[in-house]
Amino acid sequence: MVTDATFARDVLGVKGRPVLVDFWAPWCGPCRMLAPTLEELATEADGKYLIAKINTDENPRTSSEYRISGIPAMLIFKDGKQVDQLIGLAPKQAIVATLSKWQ
Repeated sequence: MVTDATFARDVLGVKGRPVLVDFWAPWCGPCRMLAPTLEELATEADGKYLIAKINTDENPRTSSEYRISGIPAMLIFKDGKQVDQLIGLAPKQAIVATLSKWQ
């Protein structure tokens, strides 16, 4: 779990591989539906990418900075820069395809 306080280190500070950040909240039904897919991807990552989650209710600064207006929202970062995004409940294949572009 990433927070406002750890975002720079845990996401922006990662070099050489993409980091998918899932912006979510506990009350969000589609976010709960997406969680098992992201857990699968995290176990299958084999060092190629990282999966991180940030609770938008508890971490409003980062959510505001990246203009998160709807969740789930998945932003992809590489070498400290946002390079891609997926908004809404995306299927596993779409997430894998997006991550693959940045490996």
